[in-house]
Amino acid sequence: MSGPTDPRHIAVSRSKGITIEWGDGRRSYYDLRYLRDRCPCASCSGTHGKTPQASPFPMFQPALRIVEVEPVGNYALRIRWSDGHSTGIYSYDYLRSLSPE
Repeated sequence: MSGPTDPRHIAVSRSKGITIEWGDGRRSYYDLRYLRDRCPCASCSGTHGKTPQASPFPMFQPALRIVEVEPVGNYALRIRWSDGHSTGIYSYDYLRSLSPE
């Protein structure tokens, strides 16, 4: 049984972002940069006790892409990014709270 805030449909564009249609009919679109900047992993959020490090080459940033999206149980998505990062697990509750709409 799915609830109103469970995803009904998830569409992934590796070069643009992720669109989720929720059980209550709401639709959320997450741009790549928006999602990557809000990665919930310990390294990115600083919860491991250190401040996240900025790139030593801020002028050069290759185009960000999604390499792979995989479900984690029935509660989250793991996104593997073109920058090599893959430890962030985006729970559906977290994604719903991030909804830019």
